[in-house]
Amino acid sequence: MLIASYNVHKCVGIDGKFDPARTSHVIREIGADVIALQEADSRFGERRGLLDLAWMERETGLFPVPVSGVAKAHGWHGNVVFFREGLVRDVHQVKLPGLEPRGALITELELKDGSAFRIIAAHLGLLNRSRQQQARMILDILRSRDEQPTVLMGDLNEWRLGDRSSLNTLATVFGLPAAVPSFPSRLPVLALDRIMANQPGLIDAVETHDSPLARLASDHLPIKAVVKLGSPPLSQAPEAG
Repeated sequence: MLIASYNVHKCVGIDGKFDPARTSHVIREIGADVIALQEADSRFGERRGLLDLAWMERETGLFPVPVSGVAKAHGWHGNVVFFREGLVRDVHQVKLPGLEPRGALITELELKDGSAFRIIAAHLGLLNRSRQQQARMILDILRSRDEQPTVLMGDLNEWRLGDRSSLNTLATVFGLPAAVPSFPSRLPVLALDRIMANQPGLIDAVETHDSPLARLASDHLPIKAVVKLGSPPLSQAPEAG
């Protein structure tokens, strides 16, 4: 299963043009089975979705995870999750603490083989203190839920390590994620976007989706990874021989 995370920057490219069709074509390029988007809704005034959902379904085979209370918006605080196959068993909308309006969308999918898979799509704040509070809240919610394969992905706005880093807070459950520079898209040097898992060996080969269109369509490059469901964690894998 290919998963991806993409901050679409409200469908405004580095050329300053608002072009949802261009954003949608990048999503089609990626070809993910599950994709989490950030900044997919307008921020000011009445929140509304910025992508053509009918186009998305027709051209990519992806369906949005339904959320409540956002009639004209795609997601929760700009977070939206699209998936290709399976059933949505549960959706939990989390308003994250901090000065800025931030949120996370926790989705539990039941796949065709009956296995369960949890996605936490999040967009953390610009302030370090807020990111620490937001990371702790995500972990508290996760600890209150049943154990199952879980991937956290999104724009975490964190590239530093150290005691004050929200990545270290999240690492207690998810481990330290691969640092794949994704920002700014034209010449990426900062790993603001992350994909991380609660089980060793669950995800493999995190990388950017780097195409000419992706470099233009947003100030972030998408990142993607392969999920290997059904495989035991490395710590539980049988020894060779």
